[in-house]
Amino acid sequence: MDVADFWTKSWTSDDRVAVRQMLAPDAEIEWNLDAPVDDEELVQVLHRIAVFADTVTVVGQSRADDGAALVYDLDAPFGTARMVEFLTIADGRITEVRQVYDVTATDQFFPGLYAN
Repeated sequence: MDVADFWTKSWTSDDRVAVRQMLAPDAEIEWNLDAPVDDEELVQVLHRIAVFADTVTVVGQSRADDGAALVYDLDAPFGTARMVEFLTIADGRITEVRQVYDVTATDQFFPGLYAN
């Protein structure tokens, strides 16, 4: 299993210990949610998705030796939101995470997902 697959399996199964181990200590993290992000907030939001979503499905992907782009459908009880994730990988760890959410659907189907 490669790093991107292990990352996806870890967060979708709510294995926060594995998620933290996959992140490099100085990993750069960005997203388009209206909330500040650091590694702790990222882990918390992924945890909330994992426990609230009925399913999380990778519906598209593009792979390279140094990273991956993954497209997810986040199926919630009342609808589906989409998220795209760009990972940069070096030495077996994730050094950059960029997440782009369909914010309208996320706010509608995952209320309070990123509220502090």
